[in-house]
Amino acid sequence: MDLQVFMTVVCGALIAVGVAGVVVPVLPGSILIIVSLLAWALTVTSTEGWAVFSIGTVFAAAGLAAGLVLTGRTLKKRSIPGRSVTIGVLAGIVGMFVIPVVGLFVGFALGLFASEYVRQRDAGAALTSSLHALKATGLGILAELALACLAGTTWVIGVWIYFTTR
Repeated sequence: MDLQVFMTVVCGALIAVGVAGVVVPVLPGSILIIVSLLAWALTVTSTEGWAVFSIGTVFAAAGLAAGLVLTGRTLKKRSIPGRSVTIGVLAGIVGMFVIPVVGLFVGFALGLFASEYVRQRDAGAALTSSLHALKATGLGILAELALACLAGTTWVIGVWIYFTTR
């Protein structure tokens, strides 16, 4: 099998895992996509490869930044400390092993609420701030996911152009 074809298949699989990693934040999704695009560009060593790497990296990096900015800005505006989100993430990781499929999300929400309840000592206020944090996190994930999909689409178009003009 040709090395370029083999690496195209491997990079495609890694890009798919990267897109999934945006939704399930255990894997560094956008970073994995950028590394995969670079590996493909280094393998094909063509104008198409470097154009795909450049455009796809801009999309993936913009998604990573948008996710961080959207989430961070809302959390700061609502005065929700990063500690609460960190506890939510840790509880989500535990939940992933305790409850199959949905444990990450359930654990994150419960960990976030518990941390906010301990901080505020009021269930209503903790629920409100937890819901705002969950919305902020969701919006950040959606923005990053959309841009990760654009990076993946850029790669698919680049692969198509590269192999049809080869």
